[in-house]
Amino acid sequence: MNPSLDRSTRKLHRWGAILTLLPLLIVIVSGLLLQVKKEVPWIQPPTQTGSEGDPHVNWETILLTATRNEAAEVTSWDDIDRLDVRPGRGLVKVQCNNKMEIQIDLVTGEELSSAFRRSDLIESLHDGSFFHDSVKLWIFLPSGLILLGLWFTGAYLWWLPIRSRRNKKRRMAERAKP
Repeated sequence: MNPSLDRSTRKLHRWGAILTLLPLLIVIVSGLLLQVKKEVPWIQPPTQTGSEGDPHVNWETILLTATRNEAAEVTSWDDIDRLDVRPGRGLVKVQCNNKMEIQIDLVTGEELSSAFRRSDLIESLHDGSFFHDSVKLWIFLPSGLILLGLWFTGAYLWWLPIRSRRNKKRRMAERAKP
């Protein structure tokens, strides 16, 4: 047994936990929200099902349908972040720059639903990029590495009493020998 190593491990474990308290809280809470994003409509709008048939809606129809939704604030393709085309479900998800999501039927061109999409915001909180790329690399990445160190020091601290009991039993058995 090395009491100095044991003391150092406890200090590292304590300070590592204190230093990473806030970033890890953000990662844990956002991670829990992301685990249930498909089940909670507040986080991510449920995926609708469009009409059956071959998709034949063109780009202009998608843009026109998106511009009709006032909450989406779409006036041109510059206002659209990305399209998520789901031919198997007969729809395209239009994800706007203002985080609105419009689901459009690929057969009829009609809007199926429109809702605010929070999952992308939560993902950016989860990886730290919400704050700034340098925060992601200089705070969240080191916090993850410190968390890995906490795992190792925690495992070592968990092992200490077990080792101590084994050593005590061994010493008692040696004393009991004639």
